[in-house]
Amino acid sequence: MNESPVQRALTAAIVSLAVAVVCIAMFLPPLAAHTVDSVLRVVTIGLVLACALLLHAVFLGIAARRMGRSAASWVSLSMLLFPIGSAAALILLNWFYEESAAPQSQPQPHG
Repeated sequence: MNESPVQRALTAAIVSLAVAVVCIAMFLPPLAAHTVDSVLRVVTIGLVLACALLLHAVFLGIAARRMGRSAASWVSLSMLLFPIGSAAALILLNWFYEESAAPQSQPQPHG
């Protein structure tokens, strides 16, 4: 299966968003006590979170740019409304890409 450059960028943005959400979940109440037990664990998760957010923004911008859309507006929207806005941006960009990649069917005349 050959993926297009847009699909690769969207997939990388999805993976980096998933990593960022897992890192954020590590600081939520069920896991927070275990996470903050070790300073090394807190620093490591914080660095991974920062890298994942940066990579998510970069790959989202690359996907938007490859689709001919404004990368700055898509990235700022997703970061402003993180994480729901990021998921929504990925869904919309994927939908726009699939719509543009689908073959345009011509209506057949009846007769």
